[in-house]
Amino acid sequence: MIRRQIGRVLGVAAAVLVALPASAQQRPLVTEDPEPVGAGRVLVEMGIDYLRDLEYPVSGLRGNLISGPNIGVSIGLSSIAELQIDGGLRNRLGITSRFSAPLSNMLTVVGNSTNSVEDFVVATKVRIAAETASRPSFGVRFATRLPNADNESGLGLDTTDFFTSMLTAKTAQSIRIVGNIGFGILGDPTRGDRQNDVLTYGISGARAVTDEIEVVGELNGRADMREGDPPPGTESRAGLRGGVRYTKGAMRLDTAVIFGMTVRDPSIGFTFGFTYVFNAFRIP
Repeated sequence: MIRRQIGRVLGVAAAVLVALPASAQQRPLVTEDPEPVGAGRVLVEMGIDYLRDLEYPVSGLRGNLISGPNIGVSIGLSSIAELQIDGGLRNRLGITSRFSAPLSNMLTVVGNSTNSVEDFVVATKVRIAAETASRPSFGVRFATRLPNADNESGLGLDTTDFFTSMLTAKTAQSIRIVGNIGFGILGDPTRGDRQNDVLTYGISGARAVTDEIEVVGELNGRADMREGDPPPGTESRAGLRGGVRYTKGAMRLDTAVIFGMTVRDPSIGFTFGFTYVFNAFRIP
């Protein structure tokens, strides 16, 4: 059922986004543009998220999450490659309910809130082919999610996950459409000898309203492809985002609303942040 719902949503999202300037995607979107930040340049992102009615199926917690500052740094290693480091310094969950879950007995949470750092992601992105008038650009991205958030807080899984994605993008007049497709290898937080391979996907669009303002939107998530019940914490997830970006010189401000597409995702959420790009060093 989830797969059919995701398929229908992807079709609707694609139609909406085509009706949505063309620049490399950054906050508030999470779908990766194949264009790198540029040789010797550094892109710094920072934001704060609020997610309502979010479920943690491994620890048995449900509540409202405030996360931030969430920081992302992209370093241009060459004209076609960049190194990315993303993570959050603090997650705080206001607990609204608890339920029985595989690792709920490990919790050290007392009271109606818990907090932890966010898992950090280290990734490399490489553009394989530049965009031309008749062809979209293509790239690849390899990422590792580190187990920084502890499972005793209820907010972490203590697993190391791996991802690889194919990236593509095309600009048509004032519209840029970006697509991602790939897979993730997710560890089972309840067993050390089992994993789940999931399909990852994303489609996003940005349209210029003025020289400084863009309207953006995306559908991004992962789909469990195995038969039977997936290991806890590796279930299908998806989110639909719509927002605005304002760019002035080297700085960009953004905001977006987030809608979860499965029962484990937040019913609604909001994100606010900014992006700054600068020349940091010279590539010989």
